[in-house]
Amino acid sequence: MKGSIQQHNTCGYYYVAWHERKKLYTISRYKGFLCRDGEIPGMSGREMAERLLSLMRSEVDTGIFRIEKWTGRMKTDVIPYLWEWFDEACKTLTPATTKDYRNSIVNHLEPWFQKHPYQIHEIQYDVLCKLLNDINRTGKGKRNVMYCLRRCLVHAFKSNRIPAIPLFPEESKYNIVDPIVKWLSEERQMKVIRAIPEEHQPIFWWLKYHLRRPSEAMALYKTDYLKDVDAFLIRRTFSAKQLIEQTKTKRQHLIPCHSEFKKIMDRMPIYIDSPYFFVNRHGKLEGKHYSHCTMRVLWINACQKVGEDIDMYSGLKHSSCSQYINEKGYSLDQVQMITDHARRESVKRYVNVQLEAKRKLMEGNG
Repeated sequence: MKGSIQQHNTCGYYYVAWHERKKLYTISRYKGFLCRDGEIPGMSGREMAERLLSLMRSEVDTGIFRIEKWTGRMKTDVIPYLWEWFDEACKTLTPATTKDYRNSIVNHLEPWFQKHPYQIHEIQYDVLCKLLNDINRTGKGKRNVMYCLRRCLVHAFKSNRIPAIPLFPEESKYNIVDPIVKWLSEERQMKVIRAIPEEHQPIFWWLKYHLRRPSEAMALYKTDYLKDVDAFLIRRTFSAKQLIEQTKTKRQHLIPCHSEFKKIMDRMPIYIDSPYFFVNRHGKLEGKHYSHCTMRVLWINACQKVGEDIDMYSGLKHSSCSQYINEKGYSLDQVQMITDHARRESVKRYVNVQLEAKRKLMEGNG
């Protein structure tokens, strides 16, 4: 059979001597390690060379052998395929997801596959574990990059480019720690909202009472309030500052108008020159809708006035959800119905026995 194992006369490492196209090649690295004793625990240099030779012969048998791969001079086919897939995927992705995938490819996947020129059919569990360990991001950031690659490989599988989708590293390997949800009691939350200038309060009250995303409140149209059923139809959002005609989950949501907000809504001025339900009359954006930046500044300033330190999303949606469970005694199922969460697991994070209640139980005063 083709190829033989040799040992270097002076350095002592092993290598595969391989004749290809009337030229002799010496291949001395197995999975990136020089074939010598001590490089891989529990494996001698000769054993490494034997496995290397076995892999090379296997590729010959399956018709995919290319000597450039083993000499390190072969270019990966992963990078061009990533961009081919990305260009097609962009047609249906939201602007925010498009931006995230482009970042994953440019800053992480492309540099890694340039350094490690695997072919797309060679991406297997061990390769993915190496990639995961080398991604210079936090746990959720690593997961985003790997998810981008997985979407690409699913496309490759459906296109018959690869025989199967490889197994990806287990969740435990991402080292993701779910943080404790920060939230405000209803009294403290309302104190923050009241510290916001009165003309800007309505959009914050709406978020408090209806438990939706700020981007959905910003994108709400006047026509999205259905007077006949006294409810709001959530059907669009802002993604990377662009208005899109779908929500983040691609589902429409019919949310009853809260009676407390109804009182606020009846006092809101009507701006006939804008289609938006919430209008920032000092804004410079088309239609004078609110922006994330404006809302964050208003929220931060209000928090500083009343001595709170919590981000807007946690202070509004997270807080309102937590209040329903921890202050008003609602069940997980009831809160899931209110929020329209598709998964019950998403609601569980709001279950938080308050600190003082825990203290009483620990001291035997429950």
